[in-house]
Amino acid sequence: MANSEGLVGSTSPAVPKQCGVTKPISVAGPSDFDVQKSLELEKFLVESGLYESKEETEKREEVLRRIRQITKEWVKRLTRLKGYSDQMVEDANAAIFTFGSYRLGVHGPGADIDTLCVGPSYVNREEDFFYLLHNMLAQTEEVTELQPIPDAHVPVMKFKFDGISIDLLYACISLMVVPDELDISEMSVLYNVDEPTVRSLNGCRVADQILKLVPNVEHFRTTLRCLKFWAKRRDVYSNVTGFLGGVNWALLVARICQLYPNAVPSMLVSRFFRVYTQWRWPNPVMLCPIEEDELGFPVWDPRKNPRDRTHHMPIITPAYPCMNSSYNVSTSTLRVMMEQFQFGNKICEEIELNKAKWGALFEPYMFFESYENYLQVDVLAADADDLRSWKGWVESRLRQLTLMIERDTYGKLQCHPHSYEVADTSREFAHCSFFMGLQRKQGERGQEGQKFDIRGTVDEFRHSINMYMFWKPGMEIYVSHIRKKQIPSHVFPSRYRQVGSRLSSLQKVDKPSSENADLYRSVSRDRYLKRKNSPTKEDVKHDIPNKRRSLGRDRRESVSPEILTKKCGSLSPLRSMTTPMEKMQSFEVGGGNVTDIVEDSKTHLENKEKAFSETAGSSECVSNSSVVAFLACDGGSCDGVGHESAMARREGSMEGSNSPNTPLGYSYEADSELSSENSCPTFSRELQKELETNAVAGLEVKSRVGISSKVHKPVMS
Repeated sequence: MANSEGLVGSTSPAVPKQCGVTKPISVAGPSDFDVQKSLELEKFLVESGLYESKEETEKREEVLRRIRQITKEWVKRLTRLKGYSDQMVEDANAAIFTFGSYRLGVHGPGADIDTLCVGPSYVNREEDFFYLLHNMLAQTEEVTELQPIPDAHVPVMKFKFDGISIDLLYACISLMVVPDELDISEMSVLYNVDEPTVRSLNGCRVADQILKLVPNVEHFRTTLRCLKFWAKRRDVYSNVTGFLGGVNWALLVARICQLYPNAVPSMLVSRFFRVYTQWRWPNPVMLCPIEEDELGFPVWDPRKNPRDRTHHMPIITPAYPCMNSSYNVSTSTLRVMMEQFQFGNKICEEIELNKAKWGALFEPYMFFESYENYLQVDVLAADADDLRSWKGWVESRLRQLTLMIERDTYGKLQCHPHSYEVADTSREFAHCSFFMGLQRKQGERGQEGQKFDIRGTVDEFRHSINMYMFWKPGMEIYVSHIRKKQIPSHVFPSRYRQVGSRLSSLQKVDKPSSENADLYRSVSRDRYLKRKNSPTKEDVKHDIPNKRRSLGRDRRESVSPEILTKKCGSLSPLRSMTTPMEKMQSFEVGGGNVTDIVEDSKTHLENKEKAFSETAGSSECVSNSSVVAFLACDGGSCDGVGHESAMARREGSMEGSNSPNTPLGYSYEADSELSSENSCPTFSRELQKELETNAVAGLEVKSRVGISSKVHKPVMS
């Protein structure tokens, strides 16, 4: 943490050398007011519990020491098994590096440690790492919840060591002996390695580069710690669901530190929101020029790589090979983040005017109060261990559901995936639920009675889920469309009380863990699937009432609205491609009809709990085919965040990614002027230069590909 003496010392800055691809916007130091606000911010972060104790720090160091010991023993054992000399066995070594929040120095209590093991060339990942080392860890007393994920984009082993979560990656480099003092930032470590190894090495290389490229490491750390906390409170911290993860936030903060090299944390937080509310995406954020090398690994370059032209929010890593760290961002998630940046900017302006305290910036985002329509994805498994792997697979595919909905509705239906899963701890089976807010695109007026039919979209999503290679009996998924009044009550923590019709706050529900695994009971798939009261085709009546019955508080206790299933004999439900029989019910929203698929949720829950309490098996198999509603919401009928979307004011620019008139997927023409209220003319001019430089450096379209090379300059007010 920075102290008051260090903050005051920044008031007489020397003009720094250029950091990044442009000159700083301002080299001004803090005023006494800025110093005071920074001290208040740090006090708030400490009181919020973002700093770990000395004891926990020492425990982490001991855990890393033990992991180093185990990996060295593992390499020596392999060296002996492979028939190398006694001298080679003695010299055999593995190096352990950290990256992510731990390496950057911004981890908090309970955070995991991202770890990389670097081994010699003769120790491979597929057999030696995921088999022999896995077995050694499994036999280690301190290791629990061991989960290998060899087919991930970056292969990883996840586990807890003495209660501390570890993500362990492996990279074998072209050396027979790995020295203890290995410099992983050297280009030579990339010689003769494959792309999974490059991706594994990249985390450490990027973290080291970030720390080298920021002008003041302590100010960077405090600002990053603050903004990561803010992002989690505002529900925009999740790389897997299409928002930004730790490295993305670190790169965005590092760029602000470069643009304001003498600013203290309170100033950097304010400038963060001021700059990124006006940033012209998809202009890239870069800490240094993109470096190309003769090694031939692909780097981010939309001039050469068609796939790079579709990225909405490029945030480029500073280490070779330079990649877009935020390729998961979609049109919908970018819209949500821009709205939250505007919220942050508004609060920071009030703080600068002494009209608000820092606590106002971290008000939790009320996700379950922000939309009228939601998708609920229920994930079930036989036990907690199966649920851990099954929900991880489902969560990794949720981003594809967002993209599919955007595609099939031509961008008119926008999605906001909730960053966390929630679970009803009163239920005795292993389960969790994911939610996604849905609304019509702002400014898009639909015709009376217009519907969004996304049943086919969800069916396609279900098929992609069915491809899970490690499916086990009991792994089930249900998707349903619910209204705000149908949201299960267990998503709202009991310590919060409704005031009128709104909640005062919303907190993340704790994830299932080994500590509460006794809440879950292992059951066979046959027992779960035995539902005596499940309706069949003949039971379903196709009557369509005029209006849906309102759900009271007693019916909000359900895990999900009713999901009709179809019996499929002995066929595995995850292999069944048959669309279930659907029960349709109509009701109106904002003057338009909405067709929904519903069942009595109380009956559904009774059947589910009865199935889990059965002791006898059953030969029947019920299809787990997902079912979902039509969704229709005329303009104005779906409530948004409550802040005007920057994306809505720039529809032409952001829709360029799918426009036939912009084959490269970008539109640089300013469709509306950016506001720079409460900012000096110097800020506007320098930010414009920054945007222009990035556009030319990263996104200039060469005429050799048959497209105009003109880059339109952003308009600044």
